Amino acid sequence: MSDPLGELARVAEGDGPAAGLAATALGGGSTGVRLRAAILALAGHRGPDSSICPSDAARAIGGEGWRELTDDSRSTALALARDGDVEITQRGEVVDPGQLPRGPIRIRILHA
Repeated sequence: MSDPLGELARVAEGDGPAAGLAATALGGGSTGVRLRAAILALAGHRGPDSSICPSDAARAIGGEGWRELTDDSRSTALALARDGDVEITQRGEVVDPGQLPRGPIRIRILHA
Protein backbone atom coordinates (compact mmCIF):
# COMPACT_ATOMS: atom_id res chain seq x y z
CA MET A 1 0.00 0.00 0.00
CA SER A 2 1.30 3.44 -0.86
CA ASP A 3 1.97 6.13 1.71
CA PRO A 4 0.10 9.25 0.53
CA LEU A 5 0.94 11.16 3.73
CA GLY A 6 4.65 10.52 3.21
CA GLU A 7 4.32 11.45 -0.46
CA LEU A 8 2.54 14.67 0.47
CA ALA A 9 5.27 15.51 3.01
CA ARG A 10 7.99 14.92 0.37
CA VAL A 11 6.15 17.17 -2.09
CA ALA A 12 5.81 19.90 0.58
CA GLU A 13 9.55 19.75 1.29
CA GLY A 14 10.40 20.23 -2.37
CA ASP A 15 10.35 23.30 -4.52
CA GLY A 16 8.06 22.01 -7.27
CA PRO A 17 4.78 23.58 -8.31
CA ALA A 18 2.78 21.37 -5.93
CA ALA A 19 4.84 22.21 -2.82
CA GLY A 20 2.57 25.04 -1.67
CA LEU A 21 -0.53 22.92 -2.15
CA ALA A 22 1.05 20.07 -0.20
CA ALA A 23 1.91 22.45 2.65
CA THR A 24 -1.71 23.66 2.70
CA ALA A 25 -2.96 20.07 2.80
CA LEU A 26 -0.70 19.25 5.72
CA GLY A 27 -1.46 22.46 7.63
CA GLY A 28 -4.45 23.56 9.61
CA GLY A 29 -7.63 24.79 8.07
CA SER A 30 -10.89 23.33 6.97
CA THR A 31 -11.11 19.76 5.78
CA GLY A 32 -12.50 20.89 2.43
CA VAL A 33 -9.55 23.20 1.76
CA ARG A 34 -7.08 20.52 2.84
CA LEU A 35 -8.73 17.82 0.69
CA ARG A 36 -8.70 20.09 -2.36
CA ALA A 37 -5.03 20.91 -1.81
CA ALA A 38 -4.13 17.24 -1.22
CA ILE A 39 -5.85 16.12 -4.43
CA LEU A 40 -4.13 18.81 -6.50
CA ALA A 41 -0.73 18.26 -4.85
CA LEU A 42 -0.75 14.47 -5.16
CA ALA A 43 -2.17 14.40 -8.67
CA GLY A 44 0.16 17.21 -9.73
CA HIS A 45 3.15 15.42 -8.27
CA ARG A 46 2.31 12.21 -10.13
CA GLY A 47 1.70 14.12 -13.34
CA PRO A 48 -0.80 13.79 -16.20
CA ASP A 49 0.38 10.28 -17.10
CA SER A 50 -0.66 8.88 -13.71
CA SER A 51 -3.57 9.23 -11.30
CA ILE A 52 -4.62 9.08 -7.68
CA CYS A 53 -7.57 7.54 -5.90
CA PRO A 54 -9.83 9.79 -3.81
CA SER A 55 -8.79 7.68 -0.83
CA ASP A 56 -5.17 8.80 -1.30
CA ALA A 57 -6.12 12.37 -0.42
CA ALA A 58 -8.38 11.18 2.40
CA ARG A 59 -5.61 9.00 3.86
CA ALA A 60 -3.06 11.79 3.53
CA ILE A 61 -5.00 14.22 5.71
CA GLY A 62 -7.47 12.07 7.63
CA GLY A 63 -5.27 9.98 9.88
CA GLU A 64 -7.03 6.96 11.33
CA GLY A 65 -10.44 8.43 10.43
CA TRP A 66 -9.60 8.73 6.70
CA ARG A 67 -12.50 6.49 5.63
CA GLU A 68 -14.95 9.14 6.83
CA LEU A 69 -13.40 11.58 4.32
CA THR A 70 -13.65 9.37 1.23
CA ASP A 71 -17.06 10.65 0.09
CA ASP A 72 -15.91 14.25 0.65
CA SER A 73 -12.77 13.52 -1.35
CA ARG A 74 -14.83 12.14 -4.25
CA SER A 75 -17.08 15.20 -4.17
CA THR A 76 -14.09 17.53 -4.10
CA ALA A 77 -12.52 15.69 -7.04
CA LEU A 78 -15.73 16.03 -9.05
CA ALA A 79 -15.83 19.77 -8.30
CA LEU A 80 -12.21 20.10 -9.41
CA ALA A 81 -13.08 18.24 -12.63
CA ARG A 82 -16.02 20.57 -13.27
CA ASP A 83 -13.62 23.50 -12.79
CA GLY A 84 -11.22 21.99 -15.34
CA ASP A 85 -8.35 21.25 -12.94
CA VAL A 86 -8.46 17.44 -13.11
CA GLU A 87 -10.07 14.61 -15.05
CA ILE A 88 -12.07 11.83 -13.45
CA THR A 89 -11.61 8.42 -15.00
CA GLN A 90 -13.12 4.98 -14.62
CA ARG A 91 -11.40 1.99 -16.19
CA GLY A 92 -9.14 4.44 -18.02
CA GLU A 93 -11.97 6.40 -19.65
CA VAL A 94 -12.74 10.02 -18.81
CA VAL A 95 -16.18 10.42 -17.22
CA ASP A 96 -18.50 13.41 -17.20
CA PRO A 97 -17.96 15.25 -13.90
CA GLY A 98 -21.57 16.46 -14.07
CA GLN A 99 -22.74 12.89 -13.53
CA LEU A 100 -22.16 11.15 -10.22
CA PRO A 101 -20.07 8.11 -11.19
CA ARG A 102 -20.79 4.81 -9.49
CA GLY A 103 -17.89 2.66 -8.46
CA PRO A 104 -14.18 3.37 -8.21
CA ILE A 105 -12.77 6.50 -9.81
CA ARG A 106 -9.30 7.85 -10.43
CA ILE A 107 -8.18 11.48 -10.52
CA ARG A 108 -5.68 12.75 -13.08
CA ILE A 109 -4.19 16.24 -13.23
CA LEU A 110 -4.72 18.00 -16.54
CA HIS A 111 -1.48 19.99 -16.47
CA ALA A 112 1.64 19.49 -14.45
